[in-house]
Amino acid sequence: MVTERTRMTRAARSAPAPRPRVVDACAALAGLGFGAVLAAVITGESAGALRAPGGLLTAAGRFAGFSAAYLMLIMVVLVARLPWLERATGQDRLVRWHRRVSPWALGLIVAHVAAITLGYAQAAQSGAMHEVWVLLTSYPDMLAAFVGFGLLVLAAVTSVRIVKQRLRYETWWVVHLYLYLGLALAFFHQIATGASFIGHPLVRDLWIMIWAATAGMVVLFRVLLPIGRSLRHQLRIVEVRSEGPGVVSVICRGRQLDRLPVSGGQFFLWHFLTRDMWWQGHPYSLSALPSRHYLRITIKGLGDHSRAVASLRPGTRVAIEGPYGAFTGHARTSEAVLLIGAGVGVTPLRAMLEDLPNWTDVVVVLRASTVDDLIHRREVAELVYRLGGRLYEVVGPRDRVRFDAHALSRIVPDIAARDVYVCGPGGFSSEVATIARRLRVSSEQIHIESFGF
Repeated sequence: MVTERTRMTRAARSAPAPRPRVVDACAALAGLGFGAVLAAVITGESAGALRAPGGLLTAAGRFAGFSAAYLMLIMVVLVARLPWLERATGQDRLVRWHRRVSPWALGLIVAHVAAITLGYAQAAQSGAMHEVWVLLTSYPDMLAAFVGFGLLVLAAVTSVRIVKQRLRYETWWVVHLYLYLGLALAFFHQIATGASFIGHPLVRDLWIMIWAATAGMVVLFRVLLPIGRSLRHQLRIVEVRSEGPGVVSVICRGRQLDRLPVSGGQFFLWHFLTRDMWWQGHPYSLSALPSRHYLRITIKGLGDHSRAVASLRPGTRVAIEGPYGAFTGHARTSEAVLLIGAGVGVTPLRAMLEDLPNWTDVVVVLRASTVDDLIHRREVAELVYRLGGRLYEVVGPRDRVRFDAHALSRIVPDIAARDVYVCGPGGFSSEVATIARRLRVSSEQIHIESFGF
């Protein structure tokens, strides 16, 4: 059995501090690339082609197609798990940017299909539906491109909130894997039929390099790096321990775990290598910093995967991807912090308490419906005591024990001078963030980690 002393040993290595300028540099590089691609498409059009029947529509279609393809590559890069970008921005923000770009990319793809079809129909003096059939049966790689278009639309539809809420995480994840196939089909379609490449081998080579670089980053950081890290650390489950109603801690043993570049508050994607679960990667925050041989996560059974974790047996192999997330002490703007956790949301906060400098002025507020729901209560109290901080427990049903602006200002009168870290269910985290802003905490001082996908 793993002792509390062993699990609470401080990690020897922390994650590097984020570098905000990395985000600006990446944004500038993406903008330059976008401009270069569009300039290449525009200069590839001739005056004679534009004056021909359907020429303007066809040119607009090509412009929309290349713009959409580039935006799709940007979307892939945003979720490619680039370590420097993850540390500087955090996965939550990167995913939000990914979602904001996606409607533009999809809209441009639809515009590309419509404009090209209508332009070719005008040139052939035929109807649009007849031209669709001609394109699918007569042009190289057009059928594959049509399949790719369908896969991209499917990925977009499953990302709509009302649809996503009805899907299991595993279903949503598998559907999004087809996005890569859709992009591959789109690439080969453009290389085979792209008029912008005719007589412009340099432009063609540039386009291939951009796609190859994007694919290389995905393979390196989403496949090879996690495999290498998992092989190096050789994680196996040694214990699954109950921590409260529906909550378990999974304790893993491995090699040189204190060399993991992880900060308190970060998470990994976990693959438990059983017959039914090996292909599923789910995000779980560390509930303690790694010691040399042990790593711990604490999970509440909210879905099929998290409930199945409770039945895992000692000896099960584990693969990890990460660490990810900017919900760390590096994000704070002052030496005074307020950590607010609800239920199992205390897990990243508990790890963060180990990682904060000793001089940090710490206040911790734990929210739960019952005392049994206060996860790692004793450990949190001990860590707060070591830091010389204050711990408050707000326990009781929401309709009887209020947790509003009045209650929070009474508990933490100087909240406006503190960095506020909040972790819990999405609704709780959003509500607390709103309360904090009402109490004059600036947006730069509010750091949120929500559970859900």
